[in-house]
Amino acid sequence: MRASGPSGVDAAERRAIEHDCAALVMRYANGNDAADWDLVARLFAADGRMSRPTAPDDFIEGRDAILAAFRARPARTTRHVTSNVVIDVESATSARGECALVLYTAYKAPIVASFHDRFVRTSDGWRFAERRGSLTFAAETGAPA
Repeated sequence: MRASGPSGVDAAERRAIEHDCAALVMRYANGNDAADWDLVARLFAADGRMSRPTAPDDFIEGRDAILAAFRARPARTTRHVTSNVVIDVESATSARGECALVLYTAYKAPIVASFHDRFVRTSDGWRFAERRGSLTFAAETGAPA
């Protein structure tokens, strides 16, 4: 029998959960840059919610509403550079995460931000339960947010 840690999962399962959740973070960035809004929305639990770094307290609730919000955005060219991804496993069905982000948008100054995530294991695998953006640095003003 393998020993389990404070989260109640053994080391191998913890590493698998960390990997799966970190992969969600990267799929979100790549899907966003590809304007693949169906993919991005599928990364969320049906009742998941998200906020953008520029509006951290303005949550969009539910996968359908998230999809509609992304589809309503004007077309643009972006590159989300995501790093410093850290996943903390809480249990076999929940985890939290944090990552740093620099968003490059054509013809605008970059945005430096972060996301604080809650993940949940669903029947479809790991999904975002909550993705909360936080603006770190407003490059256009040269000042902290």
